[in-house]
Amino acid sequence: MSSLLTRISQTPGQCGGRPCIRGMRIRVSDILEMLAEMVSVNEILADFPDLELADIQACLLFAARL
Repeated sequence: MSSLLTRISQTPGQCGGRPCIRGMRIRVSDILEMLAEMVSVNEILADFPDLELADIQACLLFAARL
């Protein structure tokens, strides 16, 4: 499970240093907000073709560990 967390990166200067997915400019907080607004995982994956299901799982795990 914790191997999922390797998908989350924090780079100073990128997205204000906020956690992102695999070095892309897709912030963890954006994915979590969409999930909270009841956007389905399939819709998120369709909107962000570079994302994988494991990236969304990593966001959830990251949030759970905060």
